[in-house]
Amino acid sequence: MIKVEHLTKYYGDFLAVDDLSFEIEEGHVYGFLGPNGAGKTTTMNIMTGCLSATSGQVAIGGFDIFEEADQAKRLIGYLPEQPPLYMNETPLEYLRFVGEAKGLRGEELDQQINKVIRQVRIENVAGRRISALSKGYRQRVGIAQALLGSPKVIVLDEPTVGLDPLQIIEIRDLIRQLGQEHTVILSSHILSEVQAICEKILIIAHGRLVAFDTPDRLEASLLSAGEISLLADGPASEVKSLLAEVEHISSLTLEQTPDGLVSARLTTDSKDIHGVSRRVFYAFASRRHALLEMTLKRASLEDIFIELTENGASGEPDADQPESGEEKQ
Repeated sequence: MIKVEHLTKYYGDFLAVDDLSFEIEEGHVYGFLGPNGAGKTTTMNIMTGCLSATSGQVAIGGFDIFEEADQAKRLIGYLPEQPPLYMNETPLEYLRFVGEAKGLRGEELDQQINKVIRQVRIENVAGRRISALSKGYRQRVGIAQALLGSPKVIVLDEPTVGLDPLQIIEIRDLIRQLGQEHTVILSSHILSEVQAICEKILIIAHGRLVAFDTPDRLEASLLSAGEISLLADGPASEVKSLLAEVEHISSLTLEQTPDGLVSARLTTDSKDIHGVSRRVFYAFASRRHALLEMTLKRASLEDIFIELTENGASGEPDADQPESGEEKQ
């Protein structure tokens, strides 16, 4: 659906996007992550035809976003971080203007306006001025304009920023529904939001792609660090002796609790942490020692994000914005 090849963008001498390549398949909800200044917004602006690139190619449904902009843009609906709303208009007036700008006319325009109003559930405020609407409703109007023209791809840049918890839940539910009919690309700083909504995740740092996979596979890739915590019955010396017989334990710390139990934390150099945990279980069973608890430390999306971007753009200019006085190329 979307093919990005060797995309590069300079702001003056500052490299914001560095030889970025990836493919987006149809029918998924994608999360787009990266620290501040990583180049997310720059990349999204280029993908949607709002910004030129220094070099590289972007194809939307087979159409080059630079050479065949009209055909490519018909396939994309875009909600920037700051929705492009006209505050003195009502949602109905604004959506009619956007629809006409997208080439819709007559009965088709009326049908599409009615459809998107129902989709984003703004029927009860469609006749009120946008300036009088809450932040949540304004975001819904912004999403509605992105849906006009029935685009195959919906790109949402920080769609829940500034919303209260209830509004965030409502927008998340809306995005899930959109993912049933559209390919959705979602940029967010709320990692739990991405983990809850997205089927695949792209992570960039310094303008480069550092990870692109499902949340489960990204989690599994860091699970091999291998930390197991357990609580067992018996003296610490016996537990230590027992665990010494288990292969692939690289470090072990033990602590005797006041009630006679042993708390242990071990790491393994094996990629098969589940295999190690089985051997630990069988070792306790063979000695008839009670193993009361055993927990594998699983990597959260926060762990993955920090691991992959720990050398992020700290102290550097924001890659998503040119410095003062510089012009976009």
